[in-house]
Amino acid sequence: MTTAPDSYRSLTQTVSGQLASLRSSTPEVMKAFSDLGRAATASGVLDQKTKELIALALSVAARCDPCIGFHTQALVKLGATRQEVDEAIGVATYMGGGPSLMYAAGAVSAFDEFARLAAK
Repeated sequence: MTTAPDSYRSLTQTVSGQLASLRSSTPEVMKAFSDLGRAATASGVLDQKTKELIALALSVAARCDPCIGFHTQALVKLGATRQEVDEAIGVATYMGGGPSLMYAAGAVSAFDEFARLAAK
């Protein structure tokens, strides 16, 4: 996908629903992936917000819209600021060039969308 989806909330809800099938058919794999995610993002020397900022930058560089949605949603819940998000995706753009810049625009849109929803 080269343009941001109309709604990252809708995208993440759709993908979550689609993953339900995998949770049913391959529960061990999905549990292992979930456990890996929890372990990788748990606070340690780096706090959870920093790890989510890294995950967002990688999502931009990997050009994964659903990933952008899930990680921006987590960042809003963790109290990240728009400036923190902008700086993290700035690094992703530096490393990934023009294609990452196109997804960086979507990441800003996703963060703003989830921040608006959280403020309600």
